[in-house]
Amino acid sequence: MSGGGGEKGSATTKTPADFLKSIRGRPVVVKLNSGVDYRGILACLDGYMNIAMEQTEEYVNGQLKNKYGDAFIRGNNVLYISTSKRTLADGA
Repeated sequence: MSGGGGEKGSATTKTPADFLKSIRGRPVVVKLNSGVDYRGILACLDGYMNIAMEQTEEYVNGQLKNKYGDAFIRGNNVLYISTSKRTLADGA
């Protein structure tokens, strides 16, 4: 059998776009260039990394500073997006 790459169902090939599609609706951490973290549910994002989040919490230096219902983050401010595990505050 040939190892023809590019098969979408292959477990070894996952693009960043595939990752971003798979985490929609899940808890994420968005780290900004300024060092501020936003934690919440990823509602949607576009090709420019503009992000819409729900149940958003703002953390500065690891401390909770603010809570927002919905938040929009402009993509050019984003350092990274990471999936987050539930904390005690989320599901205690």
